[in-house]
Amino acid sequence: MLSALGDQLTRAVPLATTANVEYRKLAMGEVRAEARLLVSREEVVAALDAGERPVFDAVVDVTNGDGVVVAAMTVTWTLRPNRT
Repeated sequence: MLSALGDQLTRAVPLATTANVEYRKLAMGEVRAEARLLVSREEVVAALDAGERPVFDAVVDVTNGDGVVVAAMTVTWTLRPNRT
């Protein structure tokens, strides 16, 4: 989330509101987590520009050293505009 919207931190605070984790397989050794937004960055920024508080989901896949997905997570985020 920060890599996609980090430049907006001067105007809004990111808050995770819910998270759902699905454990698929025992993870042994190193794991890697890769996240992606389910909306475009532009949609989120446009909502902020309109004075709204955007709410959006990010999906995180956790893979083991063999590239097998061992866990999946969905996090619902909101960006609370800073008070002026």
